Amino acid sequence: MILPIIAYGDPVLRKEGEDISADYPNLKALIANMYETMYDAFGVGLAAPQVGLAIRLFVVDTTPFSEDEDLTKEEQAQLQGFKRTFINAKIIEETGDEWAFNEGCLSIPDVREDVFRKPKIKIEYQDEDFNTHVEEFDGLVARVIQHEYDHIDGILFTDKLSTLKKRLIKGRLSNISKGNISVDYKMRFPALKKKR
Repeated sequence: MILPIIAYGDPVLRKEGEDISADYPNLKALIANMYETMYDAFGVGLAAPQVGLAIRLFVVDTTPFSEDEDLTKEEQAQLQGFKRTFINAKIIEETGDEWAFNEGCLSIPDVREDVFRKPKIKIEYQDEDFNTHVEEFDGLVARVIQHEYDHIDGILFTDKLSTLKKRLIKGRLSNISKGNISVDYKMRFPALKKKR
């Protein structure tokens, strides 16, 4: 089932997600719905707060990035078929020299900006069967994970921009929260909710 993606400005996107246990209600269905929602919106990652749930859960599938011709064959291979569910994730460390990459977000349509992040991460998480993993990722895979991880901490990529950049996109962000934007996927806008 395709869920509406929560737009910028909704308080749920600012909440720190809570850990969940294996008996979280309808978890398998929720994960399946999140993947379906992400694919429908042509995303490479989706976090639970983006579908209105303040819990520590996000899904990632970097396959669409693997078709980018600017990447090396090695990078393309790493991205191809990388599909993972992260539950109760904790980033243990982020290392290396920060690098910029043009990021966007399904909750903030049509806004893309360069964000600086460290290239390597070590993360502990549970998969959909609640097996615990500690893994290291780098490059674009790490970047997608960091972006989604920020969501479960109530952080958006726009928070990482300079004061000037934030000022320049303020009007666009305001329009998104009011629903003054055309998107080709299902969304829920905070300012429209209040009017009903």
